[in-house]
Amino acid sequence: MVGMRDVAKKAGVSLSTVSLVVNGTGYVSEDMRTRVTEAMQSLNYIPNELARNLYRDRTNMIGVIVPTIRHPFFATFTSVLQREFSARGLRTMLCSTADSDKGEAEYVDMLQRHMMDGLVMASHTAHPVDYWTSIGRPVVAFDRYLGPGIPSVGSDHEQGGHMIADLLIRTGAKHVVMIGGPRSQFHDLAAGGTDTVGAGVKDTTFPTVRYYLTLERELTAAGIRYDYVEAGSVGDFEGYAVAAHNVLDWFGPDGTADSTAAVDAIVSSDIGAAYAVQAALRCGLHIPDDLQIIAYDGTYLAGTAGVRMTAVRQDFDTIASTVASRMIDLIEGERGESARGGEGRADQSAVSRPEPQISDLIPLSLHIADTTRPVPER
Repeated sequence: MVGMRDVAKKAGVSLSTVSLVVNGTGYVSEDMRTRVTEAMQSLNYIPNELARNLYRDRTNMIGVIVPTIRHPFFATFTSVLQREFSARGLRTMLCSTADSDKGEAEYVDMLQRHMMDGLVMASHTAHPVDYWTSIGRPVVAFDRYLGPGIPSVGSDHEQGGHMIADLLIRTGAKHVVMIGGPRSQFHDLAAGGTDTVGAGVKDTTFPTVRYYLTLERELTAAGIRYDYVEAGSVGDFEGYAVAAHNVLDWFGPDGTADSTAAVDAIVSSDIGAAYAVQAALRCGLHIPDDLQIIAYDGTYLAGTAGVRMTAVRQDFDTIASTVASRMIDLIEGERGESARGGEGRADQSAVSRPEPQISDLIPLSLHIADTTRPVPER
């Protein structure tokens, strides 16, 4: 087997020079670098990736934790994020908490034992804030709050709520029903904390609730009735199908004595919106004249419901790029601190100042299609 000593002999340089070229560390003249490279090619020398990573104290592996990859949102997110990390020379190790019996604790342990360089947390967690702030290794949160000092990236869901409210108000909606996850996720922290989410929320790690709460607040101000129907956990697709059926059963023209109180708009994730389209068509309702439907996420599923759905779209490319940039910053910062002997390292658990729920807010966009009525001119 060809080793670095063989390369050094072939190139007529020292073993340390070959090591510097292979590991990309230290200064090597262009002439020396060329001689070493040509010797490696001539001998078909393949550097030992594991040895290189040990030398650099790097694995080039990033753990990504999501609730489930069955959901079109997380399938799209992980696909784009993996591509973004790959472009930066990093590989991803995926953990789907709902699809595996191994939860985030195993990945946190791997991170602490330097078996990966960083961790992207994109799943709901039952661990308290001090669990995450005490890890002391690179962690980036996506669409959730893990604690002070931990960077978080997510869409501007309050903006999403504003856009939906504006559209429904302008198109004359009278009764809006939102289909979403368990309402308990709106309040999954001990009450009485700081307003980390905005929209008047003080006790949640889950910033996506901002679009629901912003929408509810603006519908109330406009005098428009709304209801919220729970559809189960994020991976419970059948729950969304049942919820869509129940909405039309409970609030449809035949389900209420007052026809003016019948639901005329449904807002849900792409999955819930697609099931709402199917349920409405089975009931003989005309979309969008009888029932407007707005999807939230704008994944590939929004275009496969049989009609082109009006959707609030999340910018997956910008989200993934921002998550990757935040992660690289943390990893490089950790390496710099290590080179300085750990001086100046910030203890995340010691950070006490309140900070925004999302460090990086990514704008959303509204794409109007066939499931909402024409918008009157202002």
